[in-house]
Amino acid sequence: MDSKPFEKPVVVELGRVGKYREIRSTQEAAECLMTVWPLNRGPRHRDALDTCLKVLEGYRSTADARRALVEAAMESDVLVPEERLPEGKLPDRKLPQGKPH
Repeated sequence: MDSKPFEKPVVVELGRVGKYREIRSTQEAAECLMTVWPLNRGPRHRDALDTCLKVLEGYRSTADARRALVEAAMESDVLVPEERLPEGKLPDRKLPQGKPH
């Protein structure tokens, strides 16, 4: 299955401060939303997951999935703005797959 890559990655901070995860595709977004997303989930989380699944099924655009993921990340207070990244780049640290917190 095509992972439906984003035009530009979304960076979130999950787990501990400074533990960034770069989400580069709709497939990665769906997996992250289902497995490691913080427990402070709201309606935007559900919308983002639904949108990602519709994109993977071919019914929506990757831009829709990325936009929904950004909204969910803002709602859960895990979005990392570009200006917070060192020199605009993501460190080589990613949160391992695991249970939600």
